[in-house]
Amino acid sequence: MAMVELQVNTQDLRQTRIVHAPWPEPGPGEILVSIDKFALTANNISYAVTGASIGYWGFFPAEAPWGKVPVWGFADVVASNAPDVNIGTRLWGFFPMASHLIMQPHVTRGGNIIDTAPHRQALPALYNSYMPTTGESAVMTQFEDARCIFLPLFATSFIIHDYYLDNDFFGVDTIIIGSASSKTGFGVAGMLKLHAGPRPRVIGLTSAPNVAFVEALGHFDEVATYDAIESLPLSPAVSYIDMAGSQPITARVHHHYGDAMKVSTWVGATHWEDARTRDELPGAQPQFFFAPAQFGKRTADWGEGEPMRRATAASLKLVMALSDKITVRHAHGPAAAAAAYLAMLEGKTPPDQGIMLSLHNAA
Repeated sequence: MAMVELQVNTQDLRQTRIVHAPWPEPGPGEILVSIDKFALTANNISYAVTGASIGYWGFFPAEAPWGKVPVWGFADVVASNAPDVNIGTRLWGFFPMASHLIMQPHVTRGGNIIDTAPHRQALPALYNSYMPTTGESAVMTQFEDARCIFLPLFATSFIIHDYYLDNDFFGVDTIIIGSASSKTGFGVAGMLKLHAGPRPRVIGLTSAPNVAFVEALGHFDEVATYDAIESLPLSPAVSYIDMAGSQPITARVHHHYGDAMKVSTWVGATHWEDARTRDELPGAQPQFFFAPAQFGKRTADWGEGEPMRRATAASLKLVMALSDKITVRHAHGPAAAAAAYLAMLEGKTPPDQGIMLSLHNAA
């Protein structure tokens, strides 16, 4: 038996390599999981872009300068030296783009599994927790792909929405969302659309080819193209949520609104080749939004596990509404996974597609 990994050069994200290695044997207290399938989204590109600055390369270390991009997916325990974890247990959580992974599990009182590998302990705890799904209902099993594609992104959408709620929308009357065709972007708009009380007007910015898709979602009050930024209606109090990490677009939005820009938040980094500068911009300066921090705050406010429970419930509402708007595409094998990664990196994946991958070759 052999394992396979798709690795990315951390210094040149366009360079990939496929690594084959002997199937690892778990040591005392360890388990070996076979990674069945995982989603690839723009969020994974953001993980790669911020891998050094935020620490995403640290979850699944590789020999420098190579790294393993983290992804969300399902895996099955195929060997276990951990008394509390049985062979055949199916897990949902944070994995590398690989066929297998050795884990050091700790089963919590609530039944989740924490990977206690020493190199992961200084990293955000949110990513170290795995949900056993063995024995779930057939209805939930049908949502496995959606859970991988949407839940991590919509959970981020939920916590961004919550961050704004937690701060009374910062007193703004307009929220502008960049990269509105991104799943996290239209997820935030969807959460705002479902908000029961008064809320700011929500404008989505997207490229011209994506306008029809974004408008069809029905999540935004208005959709505009990037070349129309300077024509957007002025407002006394505006917030910008940047999903793509595009410095030029952020600068144009800030210069258009000036001092009316009360909050500027950047979340993703899919426009990874746009250099981010420290130049002062009109209005509030852009601040990075780190979702685990708000999840941590809400854990203290609401109790252990409650923020993710609420995020999951809200995400499922959006998933159900999107069932006829997103097509899921599956690909198998390391070569297909590498091609899908490069397409996502170059922004060539259509917004109405959800990508599910496996490094195992198709049966």
